[in-house]
Amino acid sequence: MHSHVPADQPPPGRTAARDAHTPRPEETGTGWLTLWDGLFAVSYLVTAALLLLASGGPAAHRFAALGALTAIVPWYAFLGRPLMTYRTHRPPRTQGWRPAAFSLVLTLLFAVAGLFDLTSSFALFAVVPMLMMSLPLRPAVALSTLANLWPCAVVRLHGGAFDPDVLAMLPISLLGLTLSVLLTLWITRVVQQSAERAELIGELRRSREQVSRLSHEAGVAAERERLAREIHDTVAQSLTSIVSLVQAADAEVVEHPELAREHLDLTARVARESLAEARHFVTALAPPSLRESSLLQAVRRQAQLLAAETGLDVRCTSEGADRPLPTATSVVLLRTAQEALANVRKHADPAHRVDVLVSYAEDSVRLTVRDDGRGFAAHHPQDGHGLPGMRARAEQVGGTATVDSRPGRGTTITVTLPLEPAAVPNTETASA
Repeated sequence: MHSHVPADQPPPGRTAARDAHTPRPEETGTGWLTLWDGLFAVSYLVTAALLLLASGGPAAHRFAALGALTAIVPWYAFLGRPLMTYRTHRPPRTQGWRPAAFSLVLTLLFAVAGLFDLTSSFALFAVVPMLMMSLPLRPAVALSTLANLWPCAVVRLHGGAFDPDVLAMLPISLLGLTLSVLLTLWITRVVQQSAERAELIGELRRSREQVSRLSHEAGVAAERERLAREIHDTVAQSLTSIVSLVQAADAEVVEHPELAREHLDLTARVARESLAEARHFVTALAPPSLRESSLLQAVRRQAQLLAAETGLDVRCTSEGADRPLPTATSVVLLRTAQEALANVRKHADPAHRVDVLVSYAEDSVRLTVRDDGRGFAAHHPQDGHGLPGMRARAEQVGGTATVDSRPGRGTTITVTLPLEPAAVPNTETASA
């Protein structure tokens, strides 16, 4: 079943969200209506006071005029003010019959008040701006002209064609019309600017929401990529080692039980290290092997593990003095070493020798892993997270990662990362 929601109503459950994104009056400029309410009230009170204090003419006429003016107050509150507020966001022609109805009734009430007592003409200071704010410009000017000429017409009706009061009222009416039109044009411009400002604020908020959403999606994607690399470089590689060690132990358990026990002991050690790695990369902490020792020592243990698993001749050496490195740099180099040695285990057969070199320079550190295995073509597609993950990690800390491989000539992986300037180190070489 499908339900239909009118286009001008918010869908269920979205009212609070839409209200939260609706511009406030001080942002859109609709706060000027509060000031206009005050001016309207002052205009009404002054006109009413003048009618009550006037001494000429029958009192019944004055009270009739006051009644017509008083009727304008609820009519403005009921239809006029909501109409002006609505116009801040939409032009009058899109509001149906309401602008015409409000303006005609307003003009009629003013005409009745002026017919009973000309003192009601002071209400023009409120009537004309309301007409201009409610109608399109041409109809508003036409009705405003009629409203300003109405006192002259009333004088003629009461005093005759040659009454000099008619000529005396005409300049005042024309001046009032001109001032009212100019004032209302200014108010109309304020309303238009308010609508444009509200639209810009809405666009800005939508843009901010879009940027926030895209940033969130980018953050989620980056975190997924980080977790994928961490799982690939820790848990996946450790599980591969465990499988290899268990298979080796199974093959030797009958003829060489002592050697099988060594493999099982090594399997238990790898499993414990893998569990510790899994616990710590989830919390984004440094690997346990780096918290307990230096990078060179951690890499050397990885080389020893590969030698124990495969029987390959694995040599780990260093150039320059071993020294503490930034955590991010150490993590990148250790993960690179793990990935490179895992690739040797999986793809380098029939390799015989693996060389791992950690080189410390004054402003950089470099890790090189070289094997004499079968290698691969330069255009060989690199699937998964292995080599692409190396490059991504190196780029994150401003470094570079290169792979040099040819079929039958082995593979060399080099990662170079920048460091802060330090004292020139001494050269040291150590074997695993």
